[in-house]
Amino acid sequence: MSIPKWVDAQLQRTRFTIQHTCYEVSIFFFIMKRSPPDMTKAASTTATDTLFARPLDDVAGFCFDDKVAAVFEDMIKRSVPGYATVVGISGVLASHFAQPDSHIYDLGCALGATALAMADSVSAPGCTVMAVDNSASMIQRLRERIETSTIATPIQLVEDDILTTPIDNASLVALNYTLQFVALEQRDELLRRIFNGMRKGGVLVLSEKIHFEDPAIARLCTELHHEFKRRQGYSDLEISQKRSAIENVLIPETIDTHERRLRGAGFSRVEVWFQCFNFASLVAFK
Repeated sequence: MSIPKWVDAQLQRTRFTIQHTCYEVSIFFFIMKRSPPDMTKAASTTATDTLFARPLDDVAGFCFDDKVAAVFEDMIKRSVPGYATVVGISGVLASHFAQPDSHIYDLGCALGATALAMADSVSAPGCTVMAVDNSASMIQRLRERIETSTIATPIQLVEDDILTTPIDNASLVALNYTLQFVALEQRDELLRRIFNGMRKGGVLVLSEKIHFEDPAIARLCTELHHEFKRRQGYSDLEISQKRSAIENVLIPETIDTHERRLRGAGFSRVEVWFQCFNFASLVAFK
């Protein structure tokens, strides 16, 4: 039985992405001669996500309130394939690209997994990690994690809208699963502001849920993503209700759209370094 061309093309791309990623990760950790960031340095206080486990008469739009913040760490690990890899490699990138006396931003930081990974990995002196989120619940829980952390690099918490918070003197900016929640008409301006606030040689990490123009690939990746969630313990009811809550809140775009927007903002080079089903991460260089 022959494999359809579009399936074979997707498999080839995925195979290349995985091989390329593993090769780059091996090089990074060989150069740095250290283990991946130890996230146990900041205590985890998350609960198990059961927000959509019971039938809901009215499924409200998804928001990052206190209920979500309480289970967010469990939710995102069980919902986003490759999440731990993206967080860990954000730390690796910080170890390589953070410049002395610069700012490192985690925009839409939530509970601060990326901020903590980057802070733990920075070797350049004088750096400060700026963890920005407009959810008071997320910021409060991150503050509690930092209080129990032994990470030396300072993390400054900023409760603010990423669309208006100042960005300056940045050598590294992480937008991990954040841009997808920004209104489409505001995304170009946000990326231009990020680019303008970065130092020469700065790097942006952009991780997103992605859309496919090809309906067959879109269906396949959605099916595989749902199977991934089932294997993480989510029921079909939870998957269905969460999808209803988030479908008009999280607006994914194609990789081509992200690449064009990043180049339009001024970035000279854009590379897709990771993809798993309908989630991808890009690195953009100034």
